[in-house]
Amino acid sequence: MRQENWFIFQEEICEHFNAIGAEAETNVSLTGVRTSHDVDVFVKTKFLGIDLKWIVEAKHWKRKINKGHVLALRSISEDLGVDKAFIVSSSGFQSGAIEAAKNTNIKLLTLDELKEETKGFIESEILKTYEARLDLLENRYWSHSKEIRIKYGLRHHLMDFQLKFTGQMLLGVARKALMAATVRKYPIILDTMHEEHQGEMQADNFQQLQNWFNLNFNHFESKLLAAEWEMHQNGEYNPDCILYTSDDVTPSKVMAKGIYMTEGNG
Repeated sequence: MRQENWFIFQEEICEHFNAIGAEAETNVSLTGVRTSHDVDVFVKTKFLGIDLKWIVEAKHWKRKINKGHVLALRSISEDLGVDKAFIVSSSGFQSGAIEAAKNTNIKLLTLDELKEETKGFIESEILKTYEARLDLLENRYWSHSKEIRIKYGLRHHLMDFQLKFTGQMLLGVARKALMAATVRKYPIILDTMHEEHQGEMQADNFQQLQNWFNLNFNHFESKLLAAEWEMHQNGEYNPDCILYTSDDVTPSKVMAKGIYMTEGNG
């Protein structure tokens, strides 16, 4: 029964990594500089375009992991030259083990902690794609004059009492949502105060936030495309193609920071 529980534990770890987009396999023999090593779970993935290799020891034991197991894994990790090594324990770790893992590439985690920590890598990558998409939207929006944006329905007029749609508000709320999601501070308020609001007013988790981004970015892109085509037909398509970089301070970043602080996230 103990062997069966360990096998299930190991396979669950492997399945988790595969589910978040990494390549993982169990019971792998890897050749290091000095010798070969049998690894419970071997993981290959990418982060920021860099190839990463991780190894995992699955310890479905009744006793806590001691310092000796950490030191042994440190030696294996160095010999194989992997980026990270994990010990995943069902019963926790002794204080000596925790001390031995400090300031190393060894991570000591429960299965739940492993799932929470590693999915953060994937969420971070996805958020970067939304940030890049937001940068493009912002550049397109601000390339048009205020008068043109009002004329073609990309923002409201100051005398309008009903806020049908304004690009700056959507950009600001989206930027604020990115700030909160980066530090995983949920729930995230998503109210743009628009009549044309898309999706829910709040995201309680990453999946709900993704849905909001997709709905609202698609809506904004559709409005921009329709407006720009109409500008072109009327001979009024004259964008100022000054390109913001990711490091530039933009109106939506200033607005996002203000909203973020107002919501008590200082």
